[in-house]
Amino acid sequence: WRHSIIRFYWDDELTPSVECPAGDFFACGWGKYCQISSLAVCVNPGSAFSCYWPMPFHKKARITMENTDAKDMTLYYQINYTLTPVPRDAGYFHAQFRRESPLREKGLYTILDGVEGQGQYVGTYLAWEVHSPRWWGEGEIKFYLDGDKEFPTICGTGTEDYFCGSYNFENHETKKYQTFSTPYTGLAQVLPPDKIYEAGQRFGLYRWHIADPVRFDKDLKVTIQALGWTGKGTYLPLEDDIASVAFWYQKEPHGKFPALPPLD
Repeated sequence: WRHSIIRFYWDDELTPSVECPAGDFFACGWGKYCQISSLAVCVNPGSAFSCYWPMPFHKKARITMENTDAKDMTLYYQINYTLTPVPRDAGYFHAQFRRESPLREKGLYTILDGVEGQGQYVGTYLAWEVHSPRWWGEGEIKFYLDGDKEFPTICGTGTEDYFCGSYNFENHETKKYQTFSTPYTGLAQVLPPDKIYEAGQRFGLYRWHIADPVRFDKDLKVTIQALGWTGKGTYLPLEDDIASVAFWYQKEPHGKFPALPPLD
């Protein structure tokens, strides 16, 4: 699913507003099925990807799928649309994929940068592979809005808090990570599911800001810290493998997207 690249072009734009591996766009970044029951995205058996983000346009829309794999791809799809008046100030839907493996800066990952104009941030998906043992999610998500430099307007309290979990996503009866999928947020994937606090584990997390969009007037940058624990009880800046999709609406034109990582 990382080898299938979906792109959306609104009206007459030459560069896509959505450019993302299909799996990550539908919150299944690790190429392994997991059920997702949310308002914006549903993934149902056996590999049925459905997306319900509103995507207004004025003149026309173009959607493409690129197969970057050496093997053929079987593709079937349905697109539902309505021809209806659209407000002149309606924002266009955007989604951008990024990945760093390992992180270029210890302990810090940039989810979105270079957004200029007016709009609102509506969602985050993370595919996170940890490279150290112990708990890995002490990092704060930060939203830098409208000229923020050193200090963000919005600062979270921990990775599991941002994704609306608590206490390491741990089920205190089973002593394992507890997956969940809800309308706005979820820890939908833990691989392998029967381990906890082990290096090499992989996680898929989503948070949709549908009821609580993050609105901006001039510019937006979103980062998340990658912080674990040392054996001495101090923070450990991590060098993990993190991929993300940022979802937002804005007025066009949009800024230049970073190039997709190489296939390898």
